[in-house]
Amino acid sequence: MVPAIETRGLSKQYGRTVAVDGIDLTVDTGDVFGFLGPNGAGKTTTMRMLTTLTKPSSGEATVAGEDVRDRPAVVEHIGYLPEEPPLFDEFTGREMLEYYAGLRDVSEADARIADLLERFDLADAADRRTDGYSKGMKQKTAIAAAILHEPEVLFLDEPTSGLDPRAARTVRETIADLAAADTTVFLSTHILPVVEELADTVGVLYEGSLVAAGAPESLAERAASGGGTLEDVFLEVTGGTGER
Repeated sequence: MVPAIETRGLSKQYGRTVAVDGIDLTVDTGDVFGFLGPNGAGKTTTMRMLTTLTKPSSGEATVAGEDVRDRPAVVEHIGYLPEEPPLFDEFTGREMLEYYAGLRDVSEADARIADLLERFDLADAADRRTDGYSKGMKQKTAIAAAILHEPEVLFLDEPTSGLDPRAARTVRETIADLAAADTTVFLSTHILPVVEELADTVGVLYEGSLVAAGAPESLAERAASGGGTLEDVFLEVTGGTGER
């Protein structure tokens, strides 16, 4: 089976600054991949390359079997939630989802939108403009837009950011449901318990390099402190900075 995501020597350089340095990575279909690293480690740059928004400087990468340099081919297979929700202030929540449904040619769009509005507790606010939404409501609307077309591979950059505990739980349950249906989820987050709960495999990026990768349990066993948690792994590979 073709991996959902595969990179070989994937790199990105801006002038003399190396943002991502030769990443080799394989994510299997249906896996939840937890992507960890300090701010500035290169996580967002990596995701932007995999979602075709930034061209690699060197190396290779495929998503759903398609070369990331072929934007139209890759976009057909993916959903993407960037760190800042891509919403139009003048649209209502429902109009926002209808807009994305039109772009993606979603079949039975009205029923799909209604289901997502209920799932994310947005039905009562669906006909209000998104510029009046809280940060958490905007985040939930953006997540609904990212999964509206049932993508094969879903990229999520800090999906629980700004969410209250109930909404964060809904997002975690949604990710688990998607993975159970063989959707591959590439999850970048600072929240280690989310990764420990959901991830099949984990990668730790530090100063542009992938410094650790594997199952959460196997990585925890490597922790020098012997604490046996992903936090111990993170502290070990980042030199004990504790920054997430």
